[in-house]
Amino acid sequence: MGKSESQMDITEMNTPKPKKKLGWSGLEVGLAVLVLLLTIVAVTMIALYATYDVSCCVSVKCVCVHAAARILDNMDPSARPCQDFYQYACGGWLKRNVIPETSSRYSNFDILRDELEVVLKDVLDTPSTNDIPAVQKAKTLYRSCINETAIDRRGGKPLISLLPNVSEWPVATTNWDASYGTAWTAEAAIAQLNSRYGKKVLINFFVGTDDKNSTAHIIHIDQPGLGLPSRDYYECTGAYQEACSAYVDFMISVAKLILQERNISVNESEISAQMRRVMDLEKEIANATTKSEDRNDPLLLYNKMTLAQLQNNFSLEINQKMFNWSEFINAIMSTVQIKVDNTEHVIVYDPDYLLKLRSILVKYSSRDLQNYMTWRFVMDLVNSLSRDYKDTRNAFRK
Repeated sequence: MGKSESQMDITEMNTPKPKKKLGWSGLEVGLAVLVLLLTIVAVTMIALYATYDVSCCVSVKCVCVHAAARILDNMDPSARPCQDFYQYACGGWLKRNVIPETSSRYSNFDILRDELEVVLKDVLDTPSTNDIPAVQKAKTLYRSCINETAIDRRGGKPLISLLPNVSEWPVATTNWDASYGTAWTAEAAIAQLNSRYGKKVLINFFVGTDDKNSTAHIIHIDQPGLGLPSRDYYECTGAYQEACSAYVDFMISVAKLILQERNISVNESEISAQMRRVMDLEKEIANATTKSEDRNDPLLLYNKMTLAQLQNNFSLEINQKMFNWSEFINAIMSTVQIKVDNTEHVIVYDPDYLLKLRSILVKYSSRDLQNYMTWRFVMDLVNSLSRDYKDTRNAFRK
């Protein structure tokens, strides 16, 4: 039988509907992930803000502001930089600062040094049972340095006791030629000052990293430092004339003090003649050195050769005898139980200086050379002696 129309309607109406799928759509998943990420970011930001030190930011800003203000104060905006840049950059400093009477110079570096010394003094003055041995030794040294009563009582004796170790100072002793001069050699004298006291005169010898191979160390030969601040001073004209005169007076004053402590009669004209000879020698050495602005090209400074080539290329005659580079270098290296032969490589930083030095050294006697070398040694130690020695240095620095 066929179904009636009403039955068919009932059948269609009672047909079950399909169930909805369980789970999230792609859009819902994406939104959930986004909400989770935003929540994590928000929590992180809240935590950072809670622990953020606002004073740090303020402190950094203050430092920057002070630094900028200091730079502006040191400038002279009224000057025209294209015409006088030095006045433009430093005019404010020159106007606001005066060189102290106790010094021959004054700069930001001197100010920083003074501030550092205040900090160091506080550290060294503070007793502590927890100091490591190195700090304990530093404090012991500091206490000995500030004990001026003991320093003045010793006078120049600490220095005088060292002079025989460096072949003496001819101008400040008697019979140097007989006692030291006959056995004197330039190789031993220069090496002794270098290896034992770190004083590099006439020839600057040191062991350093090979500029073209950072894993290797190599011997370097270079021009030495000078007693005055720069080679320009040795022109001894204009503004430098007074500095040169004060330098010679400094030598003479120290030599006289040593002679007096040794109870040796003082012949001022003889001392003056010998020290002026020293000044003449140092002038020539200064003129032979290369200006610092001409030493900026590392390729020009790198002159690698064997010790045999060094001897052949840069032969020096001192006291009517050929300078033995191998003997000189081995005298220094023997202090660390190392011996080098003529195949050893060295780097010569300034060949021009060594070539010029050859014609200088033949003009001077062993006495002249020893007077100069020992003076450079003495000069560095004067400030550690009694007040009368320090006064000679202070007079020079003024």
